[in-house]
Amino acid sequence: MKYLILISILVLSGCSSTSKVTSNTDIASIMNVIALTEDNAPDGIKGTFQLPIKASGNQRGIIYLNTETDYRDRRNITVAIHPKLIDAFTKKYGESPDSYFINKTIEVTGEAKRMKISIFSNGKITKKYYFQTHVRVASLNQIKVLS
Repeated sequence: MKYLILISILVLSGCSSTSKVTSNTDIASIMNVIALTEDNAPDGIKGTFQLPIKASGNQRGIIYLNTETDYRDRRNITVAIHPKLIDAFTKKYGESPDSYFINKTIEVTGEAKRMKISIFSNGKITKKYYFQTHVRVASLNQIKVLS
């Protein structure tokens, strides 16, 4: 009798509808990388990372690709492309990296590292700062588009 009840419950539960559960693995993996860099600071973590690029910026010749539209967002990982690569990249792909990678998912190999970013006011450094997670790219072989 026990087995009949157990089998009936299993059969009926298999016939019931289940709700679809979705998760955003991109955010989970990005937050995992950020947490690991915080735990390893001041050292970084080496690996290959898949990142959706939503925004870019350019400062002192370095192109920054960001996983969030606000580069100061705690959930952001920044990919920093060295200035010496910009011309080679543009020749190879016909477009500058700051526009080419927008709304694409990339795979980047390197070291993700927690960086202290100082805040300036009126051209002078203040005591205020925040942290970003950066992956520096010094070779075209380190970065590719997945989708």
